[in-house]
Amino acid sequence: MSNDGQNHADRRSLREKDDDEDGSDVALPGASLRLSRRRFLAGTGLTAATTAVLEACKPAAVGGAGGKGAEVAGPGQVPVTLQVNGKERTVSLEPRATLAEVLRTDLGMTGTKVVCDRGACSACTVWLDGTPVCSCMTFAMDAVGRAITTVEGLSSGGALHPVQQAFVEHDAAQCGFCTPGMVMSCAALLQRNPRPTLDDVRTATSGNLCRCGTYPKVFEATLAAARRGSGGSSGAKGS
Repeated sequence: MSNDGQNHADRRSLREKDDDEDGSDVALPGASLRLSRRRFLAGTGLTAATTAVLEACKPAAVGGAGGKGAEVAGPGQVPVTLQVNGKERTVSLEPRATLAEVLRTDLGMTGTKVVCDRGACSACTVWLDGTPVCSCMTFAMDAVGRAITTVEGLSSGGALHPVQQAFVEHDAAQCGFCTPGMVMSCAALLQRNPRPTLDDVRTATSGNLCRCGTYPKVFEATLAAARRGSGGSSGAKGS
């Protein structure tokens, strides 16, 4: 026998030994095929794993017993009513739509900016019941029944919110993409803490990314607005 033939036979012998090393063969009922214990266990394990994955993909029951009578939203558009800046706005949207998309596209409120669309820069910050959130990471349907405040809703009667005014006076904007989110974060800070320290402002804006590096001006403007007493004079609607 040639060396190649001998090597092939040796490898085949090793494979057979490896298959049988953990026990005797398993005979399948009604068949002449015999499987090693290892192959049998591997096959049944794969079947169980596949079954578990398929079960996990089934839609969960919603509502009462067995989900009977529950309403299923989607996949097409459904009508919802949102409370935006103190006004009811009815829109038709897909359940997958984010609040940022609905505000900008359906309601034309483009003050809310979408920059990263990943919840990493906070340019899209709005308030839900007075709490700053990233609207690009919030489903619009999850905002139903909650008070939504956008940067457009901070002003009152044509007058800028004190934080907005301070941003203008202290030149706290450059390219402007981060500015609405910064304003919303800073205004929310003054709502809950009318006399913040510099560290308070830094913490409040720690999730807001400014690629232009205008942080010192943002801090300066926010502290100036606080000295002006903006905490209780916010014109925000629905917050």
